[in-house]
Amino acid sequence: MRLVTYRATVEAEARLGAVVDGIIVDLERFGQVKGVPFPASMLEFIDLGPQAVAIATRLLAECDGLFPIGTTIPLGNARLLAPIPRPRKNIFGIGLNYTEHVAESAKSLDTSPELPRQPVIFSKPPTSVIGPDEPILHNKAITQQLDWEVELAAIMGTTAKGVTRENALSHVFGYTVLIDMSARDCRRAGQWIYSKGQDSFAPMGPVVVTADEMPDPQSLDLWLTVNGVEKQRSNTAFMLFKVDELIADISQGITLEPGDIIATGTPAGVGAGMDPQEWVWPGDVIVAGVDGIGTLRHPVVAAA
Repeated sequence: MRLVTYRATVEAEARLGAVVDGIIVDLERFGQVKGVPFPASMLEFIDLGPQAVAIATRLLAECDGLFPIGTTIPLGNARLLAPIPRPRKNIFGIGLNYTEHVAESAKSLDTSPELPRQPVIFSKPPTSVIGPDEPILHNKAITQQLDWEVELAAIMGTTAKGVTRENALSHVFGYTVLIDMSARDCRRAGQWIYSKGQDSFAPMGPVVVTADEMPDPQSLDLWLTVNGVEKQRSNTAFMLFKVDELIADISQGITLEPGDIIATGTPAGVGAGMDPQEWVWPGDVIVAGVDGIGTLRHPVVAAA
């Protein structure tokens, strides 16, 4: 399934929907007609476990495009939000997870030129999340080096504690696109959270593709443009630590829970790696996408 969190109008509450052939099927209302108690939010749906995905997928397929009256809205008429507008916990970020990005970071960001032997982990707070088309805030009082990073994000579906690589992917609910915005001049004593965790620094969406429809997360093209000029293009096959490795590694010491988000790292092509370096400013537009999931578009605006 392709799942979204949406509003039917500006004033309406956020709701959970499944995208089918250009329309959104409201899952709670659909479930009421079908006699199945689906919730109205993404996190509550994830909490139901893998059986909820299987049941919803089957019921939607049985309709063959003819859904009950009052359960649908055209996708173009809805306002999409971040799939999980307010994560329960910080997003797990992974740094230096593509070989060429390690090299470009070493030249410009004083990081080690050696390939990491273990995943480099940081975090982004829930307040950093924004949805499709929302503005990325540029606070000139804080940063003059606002940078971009396109990433595949994995969303956990079941609790993972001390898991192995072999069963790690069985704990994944689905995948989405995330842009890891970074204020490069806001790193403090080697710590990254203030650089990467500011408000609006985790654009996410536009949909979650459930794991049953994306069994191999290591074969996906990902790309990013600034003002229509391509800056990044690569494939998740080139991750140093694959998604299953990241889940296994983190879960050895930190219990991963349903709804937790892992941003799996970015390829080369960030602004800090350019010669001369490039940064985004108010008026710029960032567009990023991951093959099979979708595209995010965000204007950069001056923070009030």
